Amino acid sequence: VFLEKVAEPTIIFIDELDSILSLSFDTDDFLILLRTLYNRRADQPKFNRLTFVMLGVATPSQLIQDKNRTPFNIGQAIQLEGFKKHEAQPLLRGLADQVSSPQIVLKEVLSWTGGQPFLSQKICLLIRDAKTPIPINGESGWIENLVQTQIINNWETQDEPEHLRTIRDRLLSLKQQTIPVLQQYQSILEQGQIANDNSLEQSELLLSGLIIKQADMLQIANRIYAAIFDHKWVNSTLEAIRQQNL
Repeated sequence: VFLEKVAEPTIIFIDELDSILSLSFDTDDFLILLRTLYNRRADQPKFNRLTFVMLGVATPSQLIQDKNRTPFNIGQAIQLEGFKKHEAQPLLRGLADQVSSPQIVLKEVLSWTGGQPFLSQKICLLIRDAKTPIPINGESGWIENLVQTQIINNWETQDEPEHLRTIRDRLLSLKQQTIPVLQQYQSILEQGQIANDNSLEQSELLLSGLIIKQADMLQIANRIYAAIFDHKWVNSTLEAIRQQNL
């Protein structure tokens, strides 16, 4: 009945998709309904007018929990990337009165964030609200001090709005997978980059945003993540998990 009333192509957005994974009731039937609507396109062209966009962080294989059912594999995943320099230019509009060398400042910001949108915007906001001006020819050191003092140091208390704690909590919520995922991350820390083998552990790290894929290699997404989720953090976290499991 709904499609009979909709003459134009219609897109339905479903946000917070990854929250499905933590619900206490079976959500497989909902996803199977979506797949049924998709399959109906083969014999009823009107279903081509209906498209679903799922927004969240999950792999298709994670969505349907009953392994006796066909995986939810009809969708097309969209891999989001960080800002490139030309894409981040609008961030400079709010800094016009604060900086004398905007392109140099933007380059330094991206060198810390790797283009990660939230972190890039957060640093630009910190620059805008700073009480001391950025010295000419001293942009690199000034921004490094800003990142260290207002993001990295005591990061758990300064993480507002929450971002870094979300990454940490996602990794720690993987239960029996947490240790192998952290061990895989540890290998990336030690080697700088490793080959992508599409393992479950690597997929979880990619979903967390902590690492990115360049060509067919995996590396830490940016300098801020590397400074916070460093060897000390990984070792202490692994030790704490092992102690809890004794």
